[in-house]
Amino acid sequence: MNTMDNLEKQLICPICLEMFTKPVVILPCQHNLCRKCANDVFQASNPYLPTRGGSLTSGGRFRCPSCRHEVVLDRHGVYGLQRNLLVENIIDMFKQESSSSSSKPAPERKEETPMCDVHEEEKINIYCVTHGVPTCSMCKVFGAHKDCEVAAITSIYQSKKAELSDGIAMMVGNNDRMQGIVSQLEEACRAIEENGRRQKTLVCERFDQLYSILEEKKVEMSQKVTAEQEEKVNYIRGLTRKYGDHLEESCKMVELGIQTMEEPEMALFLQNTKPLLKKLAEASSTAHLDKVERGYENMDHYTVDFKKEGLALRSLDFLQDDEDEDEEDEDGEASAEEGEGPPAAPAGGGGAPAPVQPAAPPQPSPSSPSAASS
Repeated sequence: MNTMDNLEKQLICPICLEMFTKPVVILPCQHNLCRKCANDVFQASNPYLPTRGGSLTSGGRFRCPSCRHEVVLDRHGVYGLQRNLLVENIIDMFKQESSSSSSKPAPERKEETPMCDVHEEEKINIYCVTHGVPTCSMCKVFGAHKDCEVAAITSIYQSKKAELSDGIAMMVGNNDRMQGIVSQLEEACRAIEENGRRQKTLVCERFDQLYSILEEKKVEMSQKVTAEQEEKVNYIRGLTRKYGDHLEESCKMVELGIQTMEEPEMALFLQNTKPLLKKLAEASSTAHLDKVERGYENMDHYTVDFKKEGLALRSLDFLQDDEDEDEEDEDGEASAEEGEGPPAAPAGGGGAPAPVQPAAPPQPSPSSPSAASS
């Protein structure tokens, strides 16, 4: 009976201090309450919520009387809680066993006592401990169990009943613990999903920062190329205008020379020839005009090579342990001191690689790109 008492304590409601009554509801914290008791606690915690039919059917909250865990209910109220059918079945079995043990066996129950299969007129009234089966006295005296150890069937019944009751109580406790583990695992899944979303957002923000740095550098380097392009084009166009003016002047001198050639008077012809020859000589000379160097139109000195930066970007990864970071920092400092160039980007990829600055060769002056050349 001690075991039965322990089982009965596990089936006591913490509100009414009586055995759970149907239906039994299981709270999110895995503790049990009678539905009526749960409804009473709910009403006491939510006095201003509307009721229907004497019970709450609106959402609200209250605290578990066993562990003070906050229970949040939806619009179904207490009727939205899950029934604990296992506890209800255990209560039914417990009440049946209690009523059968407290009342005397009825005469008709004696008629239902099973009879021995070998000795049909003998009732099964002893228990063979050796083989673990109930049997009759005749089997012990003359039959197959005469050399076996036997015991009174009532004592074996009580011990087995107590063992089964202990097993049920243990199973109820195990079920509560398993339900708690399931709840913890579900909470862990939700935490993992939330943490994963947050970290993906942070990673995307870091990459957006890297994209903005690369975009700014692209615009800056494109502006340098555009500036030199416009400078050279403007200089060539100015030089083209100078050569065009000189060509126009030469054409006028040619026309003047042809007109002079048609002069029939020799004295007048000789008077006009001397200044004309001087002007022709001056017009034939282009020494005062600039010459463009070979390759002046070339823009190849703005070539860039991002092979190292590409390798660094492809090696981007998440940050490792603190020890690995310290080792990388030490390696980077040692490399910088030895004059081997800047340290490689860390595996974490937190920052952008340093962009390449194109080394532009000396450019000719727009005013005189090659005044001294021929």
